[in-house]
Amino acid sequence: MGAWVTFGLGTLNQNLPAFVVMLDPRGGPPTDANSWTSGYRPATFQGTCLRHEGEPILNLQGSKTMTRQMQRSQVDTINALNTEHQAARPGYSELAARIANYELAFQLQTTAPEVTDLSQETEATHHLYGLHDKRAGNFGRQCLLARRLVERGVRFVQLYSGGNAQQSSWDAHHGVEKNLSKHAPEVDQPIAGLISDFKRSGLLDETLVIWGGEFGRQPTNENKGPGTQSERIYHVDGGRPDQRGNQLYGETDELGMQAVDNPRHVRDIHATILHLLGLDHRQRTYFYGGLEQKLTGVQQAKVIQELIVWISQNGCPAPLCFP
Repeated sequence: MGAWVTFGLGTLNQNLPAFVVMLDPRGGPPTDANSWTSGYRPATFQGTCLRHEGEPILNLQGSKTMTRQMQRSQVDTINALNTEHQAARPGYSELAARIANYELAFQLQTTAPEVTDLSQETEATHHLYGLHDKRAGNFGRQCLLARRLVERGVRFVQLYSGGNAQQSSWDAHHGVEKNLSKHAPEVDQPIAGLISDFKRSGLLDETLVIWGGEFGRQPTNENKGPGTQSERIYHVDGGRPDQRGNQLYGETDELGMQAVDNPRHVRDIHATILHLLGLDHRQRTYFYGGLEQKLTGVQQAKVIQELIVWISQNGCPAPLCFP
C-alpha cells in the first residue's frame, strides 16, 4: 500500500524518502522486505527501512577528506554514468531507483541527523509517547519519529509492532493472556500519544492513521489438556471489536464467528483508504502483465461511503468488521 500511495501522490520532500518503514527490535514480519517492496511498480516506490538502534540509516557519514562540493561532483558523475547505462536498458526500473537513491543518500547526509534527533523534543513530549517506560519505549520512539517524518513531508510511514513469531509477536497461538499482557502495554501509550500529538498540532486534519493486524482469532478458546496453554486459532470470517457507544461499523453474530451486518472485503478497505487520500482506486492503475493492475485487484471494490459519513459526523474512527 505504501508503494501505491507514493506512486499516486508522489513526495512532499525531496530530501527524505517518501515511504519509510520501521521494524520492531525483535525482528520484522515473516514476509520480511516483501511487505514494503514496490511489487511490480518501479523500484523507486519501495519503502526505506530505518534501523531501530544506532544510526537509522547506515553509511550516511561523508568522507572526512572530501568537501560537500566534492561529494556533489562525485554523485553527479555517478548519476550521469548510470543514466547513460540506463538509456540502453529501457524498462529496467532498478537502474532508475539506484540513480534516485544516490541522490537521496546525498541529501540525507544533512536531513537524516536532524529528523531522527529526538533530543530536540521536550520532556513532556517524551512522556506523552512513553519513552521513559521500559515496555513502551521502543514503539514510542518509532511513533515520535513517525510524527517528525510526517511533519517534514514524508508521505507514508509504516510501523511494525512485534517481530519474528509466537510470543515475540502478536501471533498468540499459545498463551493468549500472556501474549496480550506483554504486547498491549508496549503500544497503548505510544499510539495514544501519537494521535494526541497529531490533534494538538493540527496534523490529524490531514493525516490518515490506520491501525490494523494481519488476521483475526476464533472467539472460542482451545485447551488441549492439563499443563497446556490456551490457544485461539486463525479466523478470517469475522471479528468482533469492542463496542463503545456507536463506534462500530458492521457486526458479527452473537458468538463472533461470522460477519452478519455490513461485511466488507479488504479490497473495500483499500478503496476507502485511497479515496480518503484523494485517489480513485478505479483510475489509479499500473500496466503490468498485460493488465491495468489495481491495488484493489480485478474484482469490483466499493468505497465505504457510509463509514466516511459516520466518521465526519462523529469526529473519530470506527473499528471495522469484515470477513
